[in-house]
Amino acid sequence: MSGRVRFALVGTGVMGSLHARVIAQSDRATLARVVEPRESAGREIADRYGTEWAPELDDLSGVDAVVVAAPTEFHHDLAGRVLAADTPLLIEKPVCGSLAETEEVVAAAEKRGVPLLCGLLERFNPAVLTALALVGDPVHLTVTRHSPYAPRIRTGVAWDLLIHDVDLAIRAFGGQEPTSVHGTLGHFHPGSLPGAEDVAEALLTFGGTALANVSASRIGQRKVRTLVISEVDRLIEADLIRRDVTIYRHVSLDAATPDGRGYRQQSIMEVPELISNREPLAAQLDHFLDILAGVADADAERRGILPAHRAVGRLFADDSR
Repeated sequence: MSGRVRFALVGTGVMGSLHARVIAQSDRATLARVVEPRESAGREIADRYGTEWAPELDDLSGVDAVVVAAPTEFHHDLAGRVLAADTPLLIEKPVCGSLAETEEVVAAAEKRGVPLLCGLLERFNPAVLTALALVGDPVHLTVTRHSPYAPRIRTGVAWDLLIHDVDLAIRAFGGQEPTSVHGTLGHFHPGSLPGAEDVAEALLTFGGTALANVSASRIGQRKVRTLVISEVDRLIEADLIRRDVTIYRHVSLDAATPDGRGYRQQSIMEVPELISNREPLAAQLDHFLDILAGVADADAERRGILPAHRAVGRLFADDSR
């Protein structure tokens, strides 16, 4: 695909408006159309970036690719229409609100040979990229993703938040899917829809020798985004909000002074330089554009979507027992 890639953006909520900015700022892409059923919201974004507004995704003429940032409950229908037109698709996570629908979308993209990328944005977080590049032989991983309540989000926290961290765990353990998934879902907030959980806790095992604890909550009183990867002889900690990484090593010493005083233990801290400082959403767009240009592997990208979705689907199956 040569020249600037012409994008249609579906949805102008919080993530949609960010996608609009990143596309408009790219020297490899053009925001050709904004699709939003709410006219005032759609026209506001379209006018801001000098493009056209449409209330529905009826016509993909003049469009090379689509970004879907609409609410999750509309993803299945929208993805089906985009893929039926053989148009490359970047869709916000989760692909759909159920594993069955997600598998259907991924299968359709594979069958038609259409590029499909899921917006698992933490893959492009500089702190995550740095931490995963440093990992040698991980044995235990803990990820915490807590946020204050947001009434606009209708999807339960497992599909909305936990999927990021399940995906990070899978990547940290070399891309292998967990051999077991156990957890529980908590429903607490009176404003949440029936069946939309507010807290999700999961324990993942990998090959019986490695463990991952992942925790997501939308009833926290502050934003927490931490990734901790433990090896036998060191710990790698990443703050995904501040985008920094620290390595810890605990060293035992026998350095007592003659009077019996002195230090017998110490912790060594290292702060590595980040691999990149690029905004994750812009880096994700560049990766998608690389796929469209044939520089990145479209097949590998599609294959990388389902493992985290399958693991979250198993969490729901586990909770129902």
